[in-house]
Amino acid sequence: MRSYSNPEAVLLDMDGTLVDSDGAVERAWAAWALEYGVDPAVALENAHGSPASVTAARLRPDLDAAQVETAAQRQLKLQYDDLADVVPAAGAERLLAALDRTAIPWAVVTSADDRLAKARLNAAGIRPPLLFTFEHVAHGKPDPEGYLLAAKALGVDPAACLVVEDSEPGLAAGRAAGAMTASLRGLPADVRLRDLGDLAELLVHDDR
Repeated sequence: MRSYSNPEAVLLDMDGTLVDSDGAVERAWAAWALEYGVDPAVALENAHGSPASVTAARLRPDLDAAQVETAAQRQLKLQYDDLADVVPAAGAERLLAALDRTAIPWAVVTSADDRLAKARLNAAGIRPPLLFTFEHVAHGKPDPEGYLLAAKALGVDPAACLVVEDSEPGLAAGRAAGAMTASLRGLPADVRLRDLGDLAELLVHDDR
């Protein structure tokens, strides 16, 4: 029987999970909020986990679909070149080494678009074997589509996958996919991690 310490695949969120991009994310949303007449504090409360279009629509429900798309593109533009402090998340390098050692397949599933995801992963020096972005799905997190696509691409039953997330929308997507979940930031999940090093230790320990 598969458990969170012995999954057939690991599916990782990017921002705040595999990559520490919190500063860039928060700067972009704060700037966007001022431009769009939203309280920056409220924007930051909603900044993590969902695609920019979903968050923009939530923060400005008065906008029509075309206006939401324009607002989302503006928000992404604020992030594209803000990479100075984007680094691997705590424990990320240990986790990637553990995945290599145990030969567990893995993928990144992110709410970012292709350009932003590739820019941040490159800035952090991380090369995922598979990358699924908002542009690969019809519905972003909390919809499970991205995680289901990743599991299918890896040839693994979603129930045997471990989804690693740092946000409620991401964890909801993992649960809806039928996967096991591991969380950062103290969020409810099958297992709570202080950082990715905890997961590395679990995977390597189970492999001994």
